[in-house]
Amino acid sequence: MTRPPLRVVVADDERMVRTALRVILDAEPDMEVVGEAATGAEAVAVVRALAPDVVLMDVRMPEIDGIRATERILATMAGPPRVVVVTTFENDAYVYDALRAGASGFLLKRADPDELVAAVRLVARGDSLLFPAAVRSLAAAHTPPGAAPAAAPWVARLTEREADVLRLMATGLSNQEVGERLGVGPQTVKTHVAAVLAKTGSRDRTQAVIAAYEGGFPMKKG
Repeated sequence: MTRPPLRVVVADDERMVRTALRVILDAEPDMEVVGEAATGAEAVAVVRALAPDVVLMDVRMPEIDGIRATERILATMAGPPRVVVVTTFENDAYVYDALRAGASGFLLKRADPDELVAAVRLVARGDSLLFPAAVRSLAAAHTPPGAAPAAAPWVARLTEREADVLRLMATGLSNQEVGERLGVGPQTVKTHVAAVLAKTGSRDRTQAVIAAYEGGFPMKKG
C-alpha cells in the first residue's frame, strides 16, 4: 500500500521564500505543501485547520514570532506536527528559544534543496534535526559567564547506560549509531532513549539535549 504524502505547512513572511520552499517540496513524490502562512498568527490558524505532519517555521514574523507560534501549536493540538525552524543565521538567539519551545530542529535558509527534503523526512519519522556544535554554542550563549548550572533532579535518576545514551545523543548520533557505539541492539537503544525523554520531561531528542545543557548534566563521562 502506498503511503500518503507527508503534509507540510510553510510559514514565512517572505512570499519568495514560501514559493521556493513549496516548489522544492512539491517536486518530491512523497511530499505535499498543503498550506502557507505569512505571520505567526496565521501559522497557528493554518496548522490547527490542516493538521500537517511537518511545519517549516520562520522565527521572525509579524504579529507573533515563530517561537510563540510553535509554543501555541504544540500546547493546543493533540498529536501536534513536528516543527522545523528555518532561519538565516544559526547563531540567532531566536533559534535556541524556538528549540526550547519544542521545535525538533532548525535549518538554514541557504540549505541545499536536498538538505531541506532530507530534513522534512527526518523529523516526520520522529527523529530530531540536531546540529551538536550549534546547539552547544547556543546553549553556552544562554548561560551567564562563569556560571555552571546546578544539576537538575532528573540527572541523578538516570542510569549509567541512560547517561551514556544521552551523551551520544548530544553528539548527534542516530539510534543505530548509538547502538553500534555501545554494542547494543536498536530496540535496546529505543528503550533507553524513551527513558531519557521521560526522565528529562522532553518531547524529543532535541529537547533532551537542551535539558542536558541547562540541567547541569555532565557531558563528559567521569
